[in-house]
Amino acid sequence: MTPAPAATDLTLSPQPAAGVALDRVLIWGSYDLGKPRTRILRDGLKAIGVEVIEIHADIWSRHEDKSRLGRGAMLLALLRLVAAYPLLLWRYLRAPDHQIVLVPYMGQFDVLVLWLATRLRRKPLIWDMFISLYDTVAHDRALAAPRSLSARLLWLLEWLGCRSADLVLMDTAAHARHVAAMFGLKPGHVVAVPVGAEPEAFERLAPPDPHTGPTRILFYGQMIPLHGISTVLSAALSRRGRARHWALIGTGQDRPLVEAALTAADAAHVEWQDWLPYDRLSAEIGKADICLGIFGNSQKAASVVPNKVYQALLSGRSVITRLSPAMLETFGDTHPGLELVPPGDPEALLDAIERLERAGFPTLPEDRVALSRPAEIAGLLAQHVAPLVEGHDR
Repeated sequence: MTPAPAATDLTLSPQPAAGVALDRVLIWGSYDLGKPRTRILRDGLKAIGVEVIEIHADIWSRHEDKSRLGRGAMLLALLRLVAAYPLLLWRYLRAPDHQIVLVPYMGQFDVLVLWLATRLRRKPLIWDMFISLYDTVAHDRALAAPRSLSARLLWLLEWLGCRSADLVLMDTAAHARHVAAMFGLKPGHVVAVPVGAEPEAFERLAPPDPHTGPTRILFYGQMIPLHGISTVLSAALSRRGRARHWALIGTGQDRPLVEAALTAADAAHVEWQDWLPYDRLSAEIGKADICLGIFGNSQKAASVVPNKVYQALLSGRSVITRLSPAMLETFGDTHPGLELVPPGDPEALLDAIERLERAGFPTLPEDRVALSRPAEIAGLLAQHVAPLVEGHDR
């Protein structure tokens, strides 16, 4: 039997290497501030005392699910992006001195456009790839065949982007290994920086209120294959599942599947809303006894720890999500309140619900999810880039 990967110490407070101070970071490009990932990196750097210079063109924030953009909308976004680049480059060349340049998600074009300018200024270029568009489109969501022209072009775009950057960031070590193998990158060129959660949006909540009604189970997120909504629906609509209350929040590629399942079944115990403002998610978590993560069976699903897992754990709720290398490396395999189940297995999901019910809905102590906070994440980022800063300072 292959041993489980070693778990990350989530109480760690990483710092830059001795003698290397990260003082000024320039964040550049068309990055999407609608994504918590981007805000967490930026705000975390500020929280550890780093001066952050932003040079930004807002192109993507109004498009939540970019892989589902129609041709017209995608073409319009790309035209706006091309039109923004001359000013972005001019502003970069005139920007104050800095130690590194960070290109956040989604920067597939940004990192190529900026490459020469960073070489002229002799600055390390860090790309937070975070999500591979090729992997998402060709494998995880199966929107295009892996050998189709569109998939090949996405692969080439990201292959070039990875080689333009001095360092590529992903969200977990498993995801970093997956991307490195997919694009043939050298060891150490792709590193892990957790996605985490925003503590001001997901503060620690009181334990669930005692109640006599059914267990309250919450699933939220994009209805995409990675999330495995079919597994959640199978569990919810089963005989055992009908004894609980299920709240579903989200929409996306698998919306028709949800509509069909709930229309065909007597599903008064399932409540579904397709959209909720981000600042109201904490209140919904507060109503739940158990929060659900992801249950997809793709390689990408095995490689990520999504925002909502950190958000629910930070909020003080029991969580059930799929067993994966990413989860084992991040949390280990035995923690009260965190149940890991095989992907695509509704019976295992129901068994985990029953275990949490018997245990009284425990959760991880707050100090066990310290690395979900922006300052801790930024400290880890500083640790990763320290050798690049040191090399350019010589």
